[in-house]
Amino acid sequence: MDPMSLLDSITGPRDLRTLSRRQLEDLADEIRSFLITKVSRTGGHLGPNLGVVELTLAIHKVFDSPNDPVVFDTGHQSYVHKMLTGRLEGFDRLRQRGGLSGYPEPAESEHDWVSNSHASTALSWAEGLAKGYALRGEKRTVVAVVGDGALTGGMAWEALNSIADHPELRLVVVVNDNGRSYTPTVGGLANHLAGLRTDHRYEKTLSLIKRTVQRLPLIGRPVYDLMHGFKTGVKDVLAPQSMFSDLGIKYTGPIDGHDIAVLTNHLSQARQFGGPVIVHCVTRKGRGFQAAEENEEDRFHAIGKINEFTGEPLTASVQATWTDAFAEAMVQLGQRRPDVVAITAAMLYPVGLGRFAAAFPDRIYDVGIAEQHAIVSAAGLARAGLHPVVALYATFLNRAFDQVLLDASLHRTGITITLDRAGVTGTDGASHNGMWDMSLLGLVPGLQLAAPRDQTRLVEALDRAVDVDDAVTVIRYSKERLPDEIPAVAHVGDGAARVDVLRRAEGARVLVVGYGQFVGMAIGVADRLADQGVAAAVVDPLWALPVSPDLVRMAAGYDLVVTLEDNLVEGGVGQKLRARLAEADASARVLTFGVPQQFLTHGSRDEVLEEVGLTAARVAMEVLGTILAQPSAGAVTEPASPRTS
Repeated sequence: MDPMSLLDSITGPRDLRTLSRRQLEDLADEIRSFLITKVSRTGGHLGPNLGVVELTLAIHKVFDSPNDPVVFDTGHQSYVHKMLTGRLEGFDRLRQRGGLSGYPEPAESEHDWVSNSHASTALSWAEGLAKGYALRGEKRTVVAVVGDGALTGGMAWEALNSIADHPELRLVVVVNDNGRSYTPTVGGLANHLAGLRTDHRYEKTLSLIKRTVQRLPLIGRPVYDLMHGFKTGVKDVLAPQSMFSDLGIKYTGPIDGHDIAVLTNHLSQARQFGGPVIVHCVTRKGRGFQAAEENEEDRFHAIGKINEFTGEPLTASVQATWTDAFAEAMVQLGQRRPDVVAITAAMLYPVGLGRFAAAFPDRIYDVGIAEQHAIVSAAGLARAGLHPVVALYATFLNRAFDQVLLDASLHRTGITITLDRAGVTGTDGASHNGMWDMSLLGLVPGLQLAAPRDQTRLVEALDRAVDVDDAVTVIRYSKERLPDEIPAVAHVGDGAARVDVLRRAEGARVLVVGYGQFVGMAIGVADRLADQGVAAAVVDPLWALPVSPDLVRMAAGYDLVVTLEDNLVEGGVGQKLRARLAEADASARVLTFGVPQQFLTHGSRDEVLEEVGLTAARVAMEVLGTILAQPSAGAVTEPASPRTS
């Protein structure tokens, strides 16, 4: 028999209902082999999906998707779900242009309800769906699969509080408890779940009771059945469930998340209960792939292309990234400054704080998936006389904007926020592009934001940021490989207002302003203009916010100013520069280039930038077209473009 024949025969969840327990176990093995082979070739979230194979099989055997919605939190654990809902062929182009998304995607399948790629939101979605069905009189059960540390997010507990207030909701919360987010999950909740997960007294006690009582002649079985009715009481004594029971939500578990028969039984009972039920399943992230199981850092949470047998990266040589540069700079800073502490939101290694944690274990705080708490906790640390550095992904800062505005900035606390993965990131899709931060943070009074162009400027910005004790400082940088150093040929101004001159051009009437990762593109634009006989100067204001008055004065001396930023063009720093020039009655016209105000489909960074026209060649062509259309520099007009304004 073809070893993949079982998997090939699955066209939808209903096909699972005819399979025996042994066939389901064989299917689980096939799924793991498929995942290891395919994801090793494309990259993606391997470890989380290896851990939920049996759990996903059981969910789709018991529940009737898509009539019973299944919502994943977070969505990176949905690969098996995609396989069971008719999308096997798409895995050859997982997370690539035109291929499968790495997260649930309603545009792909009716079985996907939410594009859930940020943590801790599924319970709110599920509660809303269940309420809606109840009001409409539809007996549909909603399933929320919550794992990889998502319960450490405050929004999840807001939802649980509301769910507990609606005992009529047909809602099953499946807690996929693998003890980890990226790294081992932290916090009081994690410790509580770990206690439930590891306290074997409960099962051992029941087993002892069963063996002893059943030996009694005649009455053994009836007595045991009666005593088994006291199971909840035994459980409360030996492995207290008060955290959930106090909420008023039915709880079952912990159960083996890799035992299909046990899972099916518990999930069936939960479905029949007719009200909210929490099913606590213990799984092992990376299960079935030795290299992943032995990887203590993140169990192959997210990988690039690897050897499918050894787990070793296939890239011959790995060039240092911005994250590597930040990691090194933080350790050096920590050695010089004992007041510097670091905070991460469940992403110690992805944001580059692993080395700092190893060097200064008493000065690192992992708060779980709780960016809002991270910012306010940092403000408290600052008030206590320390200087916290909060390292986040740029896209995740969106969740903590209110805290940056009204807790940290309003109180003029000296905290530093570093934003990894700023700008277009590509493969993780719309939600993970760090394209909103400069537009959002530009609204915050007193905030100072740096966008370094190379490693030297990153270190310089970080050194200056931790010296600021009365304002929020932010440093944003890409996830890409570090560019070669881009030296300045001159400087205008100093401190946060300093502008680096990168390219002079005699007689130039065009000024190209590059920000951060787009500085290299700015130089490329100037080179292409020069090839067409148009001289252009290039500058980089390292501290993009607030807009440097020296940059305004410099730009006022040109006829055409072109700005390039790896951020939304709407509300971005280019538009802010234009506003400052208008206030100064400068005659210079400004063309602003940035990310269009739309959600960008997943693909490589280069593919996404090419699609929206953010390349040196395309920008230079538009600038040249503007100049040729209106040769008189004082009468330059702006071209219509979805990425310019």
